Amino acid sequence: MDATALLLSRIQFGFTISFHIIFPAFTIGLAAWLTVLEAMHLRTGRPVYQALFEFWLKIFGVAFGMGVVSGVVMGFEFGTNWSVLSKMSGPIQGPLLSYETFTAFMLEASFFGVLIFGRKRVPPWFYLFSTAMVSLGTTLSAFWIMVNNSWMQVPVGYLLQNGYFVPDDWTRIIFNSIVWSRFPHMLLAAYLTGAFCVAATGAWYVLRGDGYAETRVMLRMGLFLAALLLPVQLVFGHLVGDYVHDYQPAKFAAIEGRWHDEQPASEVLIGLPDAATASNKYEVKVPILGSIIGSMSLSSKEVGLNDFPPQDRPPVLIPFLTFRIMVGCGLVMLAVAWLGSYLSIRRRLRRNRFMLWTIFLSFPLPFIAILTGWYVAEVGRQPWVIYGLLRTADAVTPFLTAPAAMTSLVLFGGVYLFIFSFGTFYIYRLLRAGPTRLTVEPLRGASPNRPMSLAEPELAEPATAGE
Repeated sequence: MDATALLLSRIQFGFTISFHIIFPAFTIGLAAWLTVLEAMHLRTGRPVYQALFEFWLKIFGVAFGMGVVSGVVMGFEFGTNWSVLSKMSGPIQGPLLSYETFTAFMLEASFFGVLIFGRKRVPPWFYLFSTAMVSLGTTLSAFWIMVNNSWMQVPVGYLLQNGYFVPDDWTRIIFNSIVWSRFPHMLLAAYLTGAFCVAATGAWYVLRGDGYAETRVMLRMGLFLAALLLPVQLVFGHLVGDYVHDYQPAKFAAIEGRWHDEQPASEVLIGLPDAATASNKYEVKVPILGSIIGSMSLSSKEVGLNDFPPQDRPPVLIPFLTFRIMVGCGLVMLAVAWLGSYLSIRRRLRRNRFMLWTIFLSFPLPFIAILTGWYVAEVGRQPWVIYGLLRTADAVTPFLTAPAAMTSLVLFGGVYLFIFSFGTFYIYRLLRAGPTRLTVEPLRGASPNRPMSLAEPELAEPATAGE
């Protein structure tokens, strides 16, 4: 095994999955919101919901296409760079990925065409049903991927036969206990991504001086949804931490930056882990808090990295820092969502340009949180690709050379940057243009032929203006 080829293969897979995960994280939440918009349009008859639906459907289509393309590439990488992993775990991972195809992709492919071409060709109830099926398809796709990855994190329900991991109990594999914390955690992250992108778009339009009903609906629905979901997300984040504490103690110690056993354990808030000296530089920590977080106890003993052989420890710096970035993004999003929702309820948001700018500039936060959370999970799992069973160094394709790995890395990197730069730019153009049919819902006493101005007091807004 060529160590350079192994490193390049890990960089390549990390690069491609980082690109890929951005688009499903966006489209899963957006598909659910499209379903809500279509349902509200059928229930109320207000054209603002249809205008928003048609606007965001275009963006969903572009992002969905880029997500599919980037995901296909990773399937080839399993064969070209990680053939030993594919060979040994194929009896389990192969069916799980097939289930994704037969359920999620089938729903998405069958009903997405109805969304694009069927507005005037099918009954309204069936159009809503098609929207819900596309949303269900994106959710099922996330479910099967999380089942697959969760088996790699905590392998259960398998037997080792002739060098292959074969399924012994599909019920245990599919309904792995950790799936029911990890899958909701990922699903909520996707919903929050959609909510913040929608709210940020609404704030952007208000800053430009657009006072149409679509703008107010985007801003308020995005903020209110985020304000409701973020506390729930924090709960599921804690549950994910519990599984790491119980099943992957070396990863948990790396996340905590804990080198030695402590009883009770302190919590390192910030610091710079140094593997050479097995210590943290510039650390700031809180006594006892580590035991509370790890075991919900004031006196529990928490293990340190020195309890594990050096070859079984993850690279500490990456999970330590990325975890804190993820948590920091979550706390900032919580503050923005709650404060923005409060100002919206008080009818003071559209006059607060500082808060509008804050909401607009917050749209990268959920993407950063998802990426860093994924790095915590995957880098923290090292040196195992299947935790405790198959090392990453043993999973790479035999006889893969560094030049071959470098060539594919450069080619993938160039193609991804070229295609996705144009795709992202096109999404930006769609967002900049805004909805093609704007709905004016004027203020009391205002002319119905002009958009609402930022100078007009929010206290005069009618009750139908997207509250």
